[in-house]
Amino acid sequence: MSIELVKLGTKGQVTIPRTILRAVGLTGNTPLLVETTPEGAILLRPAVVYPIEIYSEERVEEFERENAIPAALQTRVRASLARGD
Repeated sequence: MSIELVKLGTKGQVTIPRTILRAVGLTGNTPLLVETTPEGAILLRPAVVYPIEIYSEERVEEFERENAIPAALQTRVRASLARGD
């Protein structure tokens, strides 16, 4: 565990020392989540950012086609279920 003294700037900014960043494996421009605990501590955690894709109607139809179960397979599964296999 590393401990460093930092100063809170007038704009509420804190510079985290490189030794601390290296110790936890963070690099520049890493998005962080900031939260507080009931004890009054401030926690910083790396945030995970996932890209979001908005699907067009054509793309949704493509998914539906690819996920469709062939009629012959549906018939075999129903027959198997009816027999109790």
